[in-house]
Amino acid sequence: MDGIASPLPDPAQSQEVNYVRQVGAHVRLRHVMAVWLSIVMAGSSAAAGEFRLESLVLRGGISGSSVIGEEQQTDFNQIDLAVAARLPWEWEIGSGWILGTRLLTSAGVLRGSQETNGVFTLVPMDVMFGRKDGLFSVDMGVGGALLTDYKYGNQNFGGPFQFVWTFGATSRFAGPFGVGYHFQHYSDATLYGSNSRGVDLHLFELIYWFGTGK
Repeated sequence: MDGIASPLPDPAQSQEVNYVRQVGAHVRLRHVMAVWLSIVMAGSSAAAGEFRLESLVLRGGISGSSVIGEEQQTDFNQIDLAVAARLPWEWEIGSGWILGTRLLTSAGVLRGSQETNGVFTLVPMDVMFGRKDGLFSVDMGVGGALLTDYKYGNQNFGGPFQFVWTFGATSRFAGPFGVGYHFQHYSDATLYGSNSRGVDLHLFELIYWFGTGK
């Protein structure tokens, strides 16, 4: 009816909506982790290997033009040193292929808007499928990252903790040496609110594999 003012938004209701969104994001991430963990636990009934260091990786790369659908506010570069360890669950597929699990960790720097800060990652579950001789493999994993500073010019990551999603491919073709490429996504999954922004990185790798088997 004319002359009746529209009700003002309820701040308490807005906070409740934001809280529900954050809880929903956390639940989805727990589901992803549960899927990876179920794969590993199922591996206990398959061929079991042993926990061992697998490779040392020097990585460097640049950000993409968007963050999975969002406009990138700052261009980033990253360089780091990563270590991969083979977890004791794996499946032999045919005579020359293997499905395995790995743990990945890295330490390096992330640069953007003329600021350089430390970044540390841990991917406790990375699932790999590839040839036994290491000539080719693909992998995908999820984990977390810590930033020593989460503000780069106009871009705010929201907070020091970020979720990490990564996938890519590697090839060992020169004795213990090889190369790789990985797409790596940082995001807080609205942990710190809806105004934060992550980053997508394209990482190019020089890899040294320990031992003779991958």
